[in-house]
Amino acid sequence: MATGHRDNRRDSRSDGHRLSYGQKVFLLATLPLVLAMAVLSVLVTREARQMSEREIAVLETQLIATKQAELKNYLSIARTAFGPIYGNALPDDQRAKTRVAQILAAMTYGTDGFFFVYDYNGRNIVSPRQTWLIEKDWAGLKDTEGTPVVDRLIELARAGSGYHSYVWPKPSTGRDGRMITYVIGLQDWRWAVGTGVFIDDVLTSVAAARAETTARVSRTFVYIGAITAAAVLAVFLSGLFLNLRERRLADQKLKALTQRIFDTQEEERGRVARELHDSISQILVGVRYTLELARRRLTIGDTSAGESLGQGIENLNGAIQEVRRISRDLRPGVLDDLGLGPALQSLAEEFGRRTGITVDYVTNPFRNRLDPEAKIALYRIAQEALTNIERHSGATHVRMLVRGTKDGAVVRIEDNGNGMPPDRRDGLGLRNMAERVEQLDGTLRILSSRTGTLIEAQVPLSHMLPPTGTAEASQ
Repeated sequence: MATGHRDNRRDSRSDGHRLSYGQKVFLLATLPLVLAMAVLSVLVTREARQMSEREIAVLETQLIATKQAELKNYLSIARTAFGPIYGNALPDDQRAKTRVAQILAAMTYGTDGFFFVYDYNGRNIVSPRQTWLIEKDWAGLKDTEGTPVVDRLIELARAGSGYHSYVWPKPSTGRDGRMITYVIGLQDWRWAVGTGVFIDDVLTSVAAARAETTARVSRTFVYIGAITAAAVLAVFLSGLFLNLRERRLADQKLKALTQRIFDTQEEERGRVARELHDSISQILVGVRYTLELARRRLTIGDTSAGESLGQGIENLNGAIQEVRRISRDLRPGVLDDLGLGPALQSLAEEFGRRTGITVDYVTNPFRNRLDPEAKIALYRIAQEALTNIERHSGATHVRMLVRGTKDGAVVRIEDNGNGMPPDRRDGLGLRNMAERVEQLDGTLRILSSRTGTLIEAQVPLSHMLPPTGTAEASQ
């Protein structure tokens, strides 16, 4: 018993975690949207970053190119200043070298700008802002990042000229900064002459651009998130509105269907009551009078009492037949015993005998059997159609076709009556037909004119069962 309680509790917990239909629909609507927006966010962010990095790289290249052009211009000015001396001096003219070194040492600019000179052996000759470098051998010197400095400058000077970037202490602060230098070679004197500028402003501009890009990408990501949240909220509110609307419509349809069921029940009860009153009740009253007459005749010894008893028995047999007819109308036994074809044939024959209307019943046997829902639906549709023909059409001839097709089963009833008035085309009987077919995912076709009415109901193959060993070919 305890185990059963635990199982019940476990089942109730599992039921509590199951998603409702509305939650499933909401997830089905929002998950693709959220995933799409997430993928879009990643793609937009990546593309924005790549584009920004390219723009920043272009900006950095342009700024550095400007610095390089500035350095080249500085050296051009310096070469103009010492050019005549260098051009007229011999390779070992120490006096000329001293005059050129003095000119370069005096040519400072800005806070940290200066010219430097190294011989090809690595010895510093000119360094006006960092005099502790002068007359010392700096071959093999590297910056804090391990980049060769003096050796690379000498290599560029031997090649004629070139640019070099490295980390170097700023004369004004003593702190390391990124520096770009331009160096030329005085090949007769074996000197490397150059100047450099610190590119802190370039790095600051690039860092500011990168920070602005990062902030812009972050804002874009936030905007996409806000749009996604707004879209999800819109989907939720739309789903809530549609759910409430559909629920309200479903309630209205349920109320209408319930009322229709009540109306159908009352109509069926009224029909049965009329049948009982108009036929069974009258027949039974006649049987009663006949039996009372026979009793009186027996009392007085009248020999015609036997005739009265015979008449009473005949009337009683009529009552029995009438009860069977009413029972067959409510639920025909032949429908369950023999199938739809014989049941409709019996219905058509009985309809013709009762009304005097000629009925042609046509069928082609199909071996597949119909499921119970399809059989009773098609039978009730035919029954309702014949009832309408009897009451309203004024027809003299009816043709009923029952056959199986590659798409399912078809029942078609056609008459030569007066057609269907507009006020009856939305009647309870026709609505019942349409709902029965709709529940079976079938189709109902109604065509009416002044020369007659055609009603055709078709159910799909999904309601056809495979044949059994005792094939019911009459279906």
